[in-house]
Amino acid sequence: MHLNKMTPDFLILSLIFALLRGIGANPEEEGNDKSLFKIEGKVLAPQSADQDWISSTKILVDGGANIGFLKSDGTFVINNVPSGSYIVEVVNPTFVFEPYRVDITSKGKTRGRKLNNLQPSAVQTVTYPLKFKSRGKAEYFQRREEWRISDLLFNPMVMMMIVPCLMFLVLPKLMNTADPETQKEMQQSMNMFTNPKQNMPDISETLTSWLGGNPAAGNAGRKAAKPRPLKKK
Repeated sequence: MHLNKMTPDFLILSLIFALLRGIGANPEEEGNDKSLFKIEGKVLAPQSADQDWISSTKILVDGGANIGFLKSDGTFVINNVPSGSYIVEVVNPTFVFEPYRVDITSKGKTRGRKLNNLQPSAVQTVTYPLKFKSRGKAEYFQRREEWRISDLLFNPMVMMMIVPCLMFLVLPKLMNTADPETQKEMQQSMNMFTNPKQNMPDISETLTSWLGGNPAAGNAGRKAAKPRPLKKK
């Protein structure tokens, strides 16, 4: 009789314990159900690379959120990457590589494309798994400028000296082969360079005309108002 009374209570407690256990396990199951993927690629060896370039090369995802290393053949695999968009770059102290962007969908479909910081929405796909090629050696110092003859020729002061000389040498030859009207125009242009003061107005006359009127008109008026001398009878 005592066992029969305990059986319903035991069943009820078992059901309650199972429900509580199931409720507590749901967040863990949801976290475990989140899919994780991988990013694959290969780094091609630079032409002038030594044998230690693989050990000194790292693969960074989003600036170091995930880090990967190269295998002996230059390939790499970065695991446990959730779905999203990531920037994958190769870091090496000697060589520079072009970074790429990798898009992973929730279903695991992966796409590689070129990185465009100015237009992030622009899509220019590349082959996947990724293939990184070296763009050259890293330059940590700015090269010293070398002297070139073009710097001297295109100097403004030098051009101001050379251009008039060329005009004096070339214009006379052109005048001999041109028609009279063209010769006259060229001659006027040359006179402007040779005698610039003749074509410039007198500053004193200009100031006098601005401040006190036209001096020529005043002189003409004074000459007109001058009385004539009387004749003797």
